[in-house]
Amino acid sequence: MNKKDVDYRLYICTDSGLMTSATVEESVEAAVKGGAGVVQLREKNASTRELFELAGRVKAVTDRYNVPLLINDRIDIALAVGAAGVHLGQSDMPCDVARRILGEDSIIGITAATPELAVKAQAEGADYLGVGAMFVTSTKSDAKPNTRENLEKIRSLVDIPIVIIGGVKRSNVMTFAGMGIDGAAVISDIIGDPDPESAAREMRKILADF
Repeated sequence: MNKKDVDYRLYICTDSGLMTSATVEESVEAAVKGGAGVVQLREKNASTRELFELAGRVKAVTDRYNVPLLINDRIDIALAVGAAGVHLGQSDMPCDVARRILGEDSIIGITAATPELAVKAQAEGADYLGVGAMFVTSTKSDAKPNTRENLEKIRSLVDIPIVIIGGVKRSNVMTFAGMGIDGAAVISDIIGDPDPESAAREMRKILADF
């Protein structure tokens, strides 16, 4: 898939501690079948070997559905399994350095909570931004809620896709409709649902008018 054709509308992040399915791969497949267009493997507590092996299994699933797999933080794992790219936070490898390592065809997403960080990420070659946390979230307890005004400012300053993250659920995502946002990154509301495929399908339907 050409990275310019990526559908960011429904972006799923994994968290094995929240998943209701037996395996991460099963949760990912259910979410993708429900309409997820991007999958980020985000397993903070896995060892390097565990993450490498898991990434290979998850990539077999995402490849089957022609959905890009991004690895959170770990450029080495992304390279090792041939993932589509990475998502990097502000304490990870700088975007321009990651670009030199991964090449122009890889997808690089950057967490950018402020207009200044957003502009910098775009200038350094980011393909999309993750902006949040839009709500209080259990998956990142140190993240302070962002503001709608800040999101509007970021949108006005950058041209690349913006994906909102942080406590985003089916019940609140339409708060951001009409703001020019390209997608929503969802964790617990889909992978923590007893039926992640149906949850993803419902979220995808909500986002159809996003």
